Amino acid sequence: MSEKPRVLVLLAAGINRDGDAQNAFTLAGGDAERVHINDLVDGRKKLRDYQILMLPGGFSFGDDIASGKVLANKLKYKLKDDLLEFVGDGKLVLGVCNGFQVMVKLGILPGFDGDYMRQDVTLTHNDSGKFEDRWVHLKVNPQSNCIFTRGIEKVIYVPICHGEGKFIPKDDAALARLRQNGQVAVEYVDEHGAHGGYPINPNGSVEHIAGICDETGRVFGMMPHPENYVVRTQHPRWTREQLSDEGDGLAIFKNAVDYVREEL
Repeated sequence: MSEKPRVLVLLAAGINRDGDAQNAFTLAGGDAERVHINDLVDGRKKLRDYQILMLPGGFSFGDDIASGKVLANKLKYKLKDDLLEFVGDGKLVLGVCNGFQVMVKLGILPGFDGDYMRQDVTLTHNDSGKFEDRWVHLKVNPQSNCIFTRGIEKVIYVPICHGEGKFIPKDDAALARLRQNGQVAVEYVDEHGAHGGYPINPNGSVEHIAGICDETGRVFGMMPHPENYVVRTQHPRWTREQLSDEGDGLAIFKNAVDYVREEL
């Protein structure tokens, strides 16, 4: 497509990283617009008019019941058909932190057998028993077919900010299937790319899993915040280290925009 890919950054009560997400997609070359979920439900905005759906971080609906659960239910019972049409049309979905929590509780991830409304994994309370606000290193799984992480070979450095980020699959069969399908996209590691205990794995996620995609690679969720390291000055040591003008997280958004331009 010749024009800029259109990105819908979803708004709802308690979401607070929408501006950061919009900025990241804009820097990546997209046309990003923040849209409240009520505008979609009431028909004032149409999901089909966009090519990328972004579910940003924050604390949607105060994390009542469990992180992301209320927003997941609102999407399921108010916008199910629109969501399934969007994914079925080959478009992209990205969820970060609370957005990832929404996606797993909705069932759009991992989306086994194309079933985007069945929950097979969850995100729950950190093993540390506290809110984790720190920076982490991530390694991209080269066997993953995730559109958002393709071509990223180096260990990347991005922040986390969550209390319920521990990734747990439903059972051993679900975990094995994630691995076999290449749906594990990013893992927590140290700066050298090696797995380790806390705080390298900041929440106790099973097999250090930080993010997964669906079987197509077009639907992706992760707990760390790539949108909060897209420019050099967001790095905590930007005044003390020689850094690239582009932050490590920007590649994820560029991959999404480039894919839409090439394929949609």
